[in-house]
Amino acid sequence: MKREYLEILKEELVVAIGCTEPIAVVYAAAKASEVLGAYPEKVIIKCSGNFIKNAKSVEIPNGDGLKGILACVALGLVVKGSDKELEILQEVTKEQLEEAKALLEKNIITLEKLETSEKLHIIVECIKGKEHIIVELKRTHNNISKITKNNEVIYEENLQDDTLKGYSVDRSMMSVEGICKFVKEIDVNELKCLFEQVLAHNTEIAKTGLEKQYGNEVARTIAKYYGEENIYLKLKAMGSAGSDARMGGCPYPVVTVVGSGNQGMTCSLPIIEYAKYKNASEEERYRALAMGLLMSIHQKTGIGRLSAYCGAVSAACGAACGMSYLERGADVKVISDTVTNALSIASGMVCDGAKPSCAAKIATSLDAAILGHLMALEGNVFEVGTGLVKDDVEKTIAAVGTLAREGMQKTDEVILDIMLES
Repeated sequence: MKREYLEILKEELVVAIGCTEPIAVVYAAAKASEVLGAYPEKVIIKCSGNFIKNAKSVEIPNGDGLKGILACVALGLVVKGSDKELEILQEVTKEQLEEAKALLEKNIITLEKLETSEKLHIIVECIKGKEHIIVELKRTHNNISKITKNNEVIYEENLQDDTLKGYSVDRSMMSVEGICKFVKEIDVNELKCLFEQVLAHNTEIAKTGLEKQYGNEVARTIAKYYGEENIYLKLKAMGSAGSDARMGGCPYPVVTVVGSGNQGMTCSLPIIEYAKYKNASEEERYRALAMGLLMSIHQKTGIGRLSAYCGAVSAACGAACGMSYLERGADVKVISDTVTNALSIASGMVCDGAKPSCAAKIATSLDAAILGHLMALEGNVFEVGTGLVKDDVEKTIAAVGTLAREGMQKTDEVILDIMLES
């Protein structure tokens, strides 16, 4: 099992610049433009509802204030560089911005809602004369699954095995006990090479979010009015600072988890900061990060990457597990109780798209998760039958997954309808 958990971390920790939904649109559009070899006369972008929700309101990095899916398509057509995948907007010139804006003014790009069973699914069609290119991306933000040129399939990935969701390791093998065993036994040097970018990128953008004016300055407000003397308030500020910057268009890279930069930062930054507070060794810090990130991934397996359930709740719960590790090691009981408590408090927060208020949701989720962590340290855990709490932590995690995946399906549709009215 050790290699499987390590492979999961390798697959999940992806560097991205900007919110992953709009950047995935840029990436797919760039690939279509490259295959076409010219600017198209007409572009149709089809997105699943969750994609539309998450790409609607967030600023595009290096986009000079541009927002929205149509702008993402225009930038992809101009910038190209699909080999950079989710780091595609690392460099955007003034001339490229002007070209993208000119394409938008021509009104050649149209958006359609894609009827699909996949939550994460987009199709880009580029047409020029008799040339017709279709690029399809689904299941993960950097997974181009099919390319068609003039009705001929020139690339197609085999995604027949639905259990893998585009990955090499079936996530259903994960468990709290298995994660604890992995965290205890893995050679820390194998974690170090994975987590160096997490430490560098996520910390850098969080510092920027605290130092500069981005979004609605949630982190700066927490720091100003709540103070930073209390470590738990500092954790909330750090967790939300990166989101302030990222949702506000900061062009710095972030290491994502389960396809989300906000979740990657929510899960990692509080652990990094808490490890400093505890004067933890480098080894303890890396093992705590492994605990937090894997616990976040484990929860999201049953929920799905995109849903009506705010992913900050799962990520904050993962962060709390990393904090519990720093206090009590890979103790299955303490980690399980942390999960049970955190999910009992905050499960049900809705996702209404990626936007500046995500930073506040992160702060709220961390508040709940930290309380769950502290209760677990005191030996307190919500009893079986309390809300969604079951007699086993895996059953509790599964119950929350069912709530998010099935119970909130209609909620997801209503949220999208309301958002598209504005």
